[in-house]
Amino acid sequence: MPSPYADQLDAIPVTERIADVGGVRTAYWEYGSAEAAVTIVAVHGFRGDHHGLEPVVAQMPEVRWIMPDLPGFGATPPIPGSPHDLAAYVGWLDAFAREVAPGAFVLGHSFGSIVASAAVAGGTPTPRLILVNPIGAPALAGPRGAMTRLAVLYYRLGAWLPERLGTWLLRTRIVVRIMSVAMAKTRERPLRRWIHDQHDRFFSGFSDRTTLRQAFVTSVSHDVRASAGRITQPTLLVAAVQDDITPIRAERELARLFSSAELVEVDGVGHLIHYEKPREAAAAIRAFLDESSSRS
Repeated sequence: MPSPYADQLDAIPVTERIADVGGVRTAYWEYGSAEAAVTIVAVHGFRGDHHGLEPVVAQMPEVRWIMPDLPGFGATPPIPGSPHDLAAYVGWLDAFAREVAPGAFVLGHSFGSIVASAAVAGGTPTPRLILVNPIGAPALAGPRGAMTRLAVLYYRLGAWLPERLGTWLLRTRIVVRIMSVAMAKTRERPLRRWIHDQHDRFFSGFSDRTTLRQAFVTSVSHDVRASAGRITQPTLLVAAVQDDITPIRAERELARLFSSAELVEVDGVGHLIHYEKPREAAAAIRAFLDESSSRS
């Protein structure tokens, strides 16, 4: 399916790179000019890879974006000899940010918001933090808590079955499409078809079922609240009014836990701001960065 953001993205230079950090041969993509005044390290969500945040990148060609694939997803292998718990992902991100883009702004989407906020709370240096569709409450308590419980059983079954059958179950397009349909809110048919195509292409690029289940358990066992009170940097939360994973009231409560936070609410979208409302997300991020520039 042709991307509605292809023309914008095609105008932005992109280079694929490799960095050996945190014991992981990390694949990452650099978008934009190396001379850009602003660099953002962006962390994608669960099961996806760096492609998911490209629509936001397309709206901000003036920024240098550093976009790694999380360990165990896309082109980055798992962390060797380690369970894929939050501590492991935080250690990897801290090492990556310090090595590849020291002092850059840090952005996390969905599961990436948990990893990014925990890393910054733990000392990863950044002037400001940006969270898109932040996980601001336990996933099991969200509006789709029943769906989350079904997902828990799904990943447990995928790990329990014989390897070939379990891996097939975790990668089958039927389940991927159910997930995609549940998350998409747009009524624009071409956009919905493209979103489903993106999930078909990139939602099953995990390395193995063990890593996938460990990452899933990590994603539903943590949320940003645990890190918020320890983050002193100004923080932007870009939240969806119709998010089925974290209700907007929980996002408003989350914003109050930070020492300095701005909440931008995007209406008419759920957990796929990066696909359905990237222009609105980019506008909020740009205003946040402009505020940073005016104070420096």
